[in-house]
Amino acid sequence: MINIHEKTLQDLEFSTVLQQVSNYCITSLGQQKALDIVPYQKKEALQLSLLQTHEYVSSFYNDNRIPNHGFDPITKELQLLKIENTYLETHSLKKLVSISLTVNEILKFLKTFAEYYPNLQNFAAEIENTKLLIEKVDSIVDRFGDVKDNASPLLQSLRRSLNTIKGKINSSFTNALNTYNNLEYLDDIRESVVDNKRVLAVKAMYRRKVKGAIMGGSKTGSIVYIEPEATLKHSRELNNLEYEESEEVIRILKDVTNFIRPFIELLEDYQFFLTSIDVISAKAKYAKSMDAILPEITEEREMHLRDAYHPLLYLTNLENNEKTFPQTINLKQDSRIIVISGPNAGGKSITLKTIGLLQVMLQSGMLIPVHERSKACLFDRILSDIGDNQSIENHLSTYSYRLKQMNYFLKKCNKNTLFLIDEFGTGSDPELGGALAETFLEVFYEREAFGIITTHYSNLKLLANEKDNMINANMLFNERSLEPTYKLVLGQAGSSFTFEVAQKNGIPYNLINKAKKKIERSKVRFDATIAKLQKERFKLEKTGESLKQNEKKKIAEADRLETINAKIQNKLESYQRLYDDNQRLIYLGQKLDTLSDKYFNNKQKRELMDELFKLVQIENSKRKKVTKKEKKVTKQKEQQVINEVKKKVDVIRKKKKAAKKKIIEAPVIKPKLKLGDRVRMEDGRAVGSIDKIEKNKAIVNYGLFTTNVSVDLLELVESKK
Repeated sequence: MINIHEKTLQDLEFSTVLQQVSNYCITSLGQQKALDIVPYQKKEALQLSLLQTHEYVSSFYNDNRIPNHGFDPITKELQLLKIENTYLETHSLKKLVSISLTVNEILKFLKTFAEYYPNLQNFAAEIENTKLLIEKVDSIVDRFGDVKDNASPLLQSLRRSLNTIKGKINSSFTNALNTYNNLEYLDDIRESVVDNKRVLAVKAMYRRKVKGAIMGGSKTGSIVYIEPEATLKHSRELNNLEYEESEEVIRILKDVTNFIRPFIELLEDYQFFLTSIDVISAKAKYAKSMDAILPEITEEREMHLRDAYHPLLYLTNLENNEKTFPQTINLKQDSRIIVISGPNAGGKSITLKTIGLLQVMLQSGMLIPVHERSKACLFDRILSDIGDNQSIENHLSTYSYRLKQMNYFLKKCNKNTLFLIDEFGTGSDPELGGALAETFLEVFYEREAFGIITTHYSNLKLLANEKDNMINANMLFNERSLEPTYKLVLGQAGSSFTFEVAQKNGIPYNLINKAKKKIERSKVRFDATIAKLQKERFKLEKTGESLKQNEKKKIAEADRLETINAKIQNKLESYQRLYDDNQRLIYLGQKLDTLSDKYFNNKQKRELMDELFKLVQIENSKRKKVTKKEKKVTKQKEQQVINEVKKKVDVIRKKKKAAKKKIIEAPVIKPKLKLGDRVRMEDGRAVGSIDKIEKNKAIVNYGLFTTNVSVDLLELVESKK
């Protein structure tokens, strides 16, 4: 029998989880039921609930989505059905039809896909599938929620008569309206409606001239509303028929209600089934929101939660785009109690709450956000002491309250218990409180209980170090910045970093030294040793991570080089084949050239054909028989190699062209020409000297003759020295 105390649920904020789950429910009954979730007392019921939620989660990821289960509660209708001589109105009957249709659809679906949802199908198999209610109500009530005319012969007859009378009323009223309107007795509005009846709007001065019943008047008194005498007798008959109709409708509804009464239990089952499906669906949606899974539930006393997230913290951080740090914790027979130590604000309490809340959620039929290779066992009792817990009502101090809690723990703690204690032993004199806490912990240890505690007491850290089945743990801190890394490390106690944190926060060094002298030297040394070990562990963690990353990089680089090597090898083989084929073709070409030359000289056709045939036979003997598919593959590979070669050649050609273009496009800076410089024409070879330069024109002396040339067309050969 599983029993988890209400105090534990409060400490772990389980009610907040339930509120979040209830927000995913789509019915009011489902929301209430979700808020009332408590841990299961029987293991069989718990395992069934977990499997049902797990199956519903799987429906989000396949094509066989479970049909909609929304419904309007029928609680009031069920209460009425239990009272004799009552009847249900048509809207209530429609609700019963709706809930029946919804249940039938889900039952049919789960039966069809029983292979996918075996546990949900087993749950649904207990519900009866019947269409009697639906057929009965549909035969009486139409889709607009009115009783059908053919619900009974009498109702059909009454409604025919009603239609006839209404026709007579309209006809007689129209005649009276036309008559009195022609006599100008009526106001401009001519008619109105009073008490759901058509009346004439008669001018007050003519009211005595219009026969009928006065039904009222206007606020000003200028108009009197009169029902014509001609319609009065028909109206009385209409009232009688309407009364008879309502009586017949009530009789029909009573008859239908009496037909439904034997199905009260079935309707209660329907409502319970859909409410349960709503809660299962809500738990599944909640699980999906944080990637929660169903871990392996083991019969052995072992808990291995890998990459476990605190659900409330994870969802809050997800909304704020902040990172959540997961924890990995392992409780088993040879390490069944973990003592977490270290400085405040390092994540000790949140780690404690994470494990406790996930265990409570799991034992309440919910999936939890952990790694898929996690394992969990079930505990008969979960005891917790988390927070200040000062009781003002009972005039108890923190320590008094904690002693009461410890007394309760001592009574209830056994090998099937998980205990969670935050800041174990605090609230009293450190030395005395620590000694008492150590005694309590020894009792829990002897009873083989599983547990996690957080503490700053050195004696508890030492006890965990001495006991075989108890283990120290600490929240890792950055040695330089003294910032928490929120990572739990098993196997070593944590330093409180008291003096280091004080120094970081600006406390004068001389005061810190003074404080160190006031306490036992051995305690300082012990704390300093732990701090040193913790720093070493942090370094090792960083080194280990760095080595892992380097190893990954090396493996990736080796894979890349191996891939490149394989590609190069394939290309070399392809190039070799291409070269061999080209050589063979050159050889054949030479052979054919020799045969052609020989035929040209002797004109011997037979000899030529023999030689050609021999050549073909020799070549065919070298060939291997290959299938069409192999030929195609070989051709594709050869074509691929040729294409690659062409691409590379094209790239080289483009680069050369671009280089040439750059050289051509590069502007040539011409030197400034002056008298005496030796020059020549850009497209000529003859060299002359400049005798005169005037207005961008130069007179060039070639010895035998001179010429007048534009300076732009001249090229410098040698400057005048």
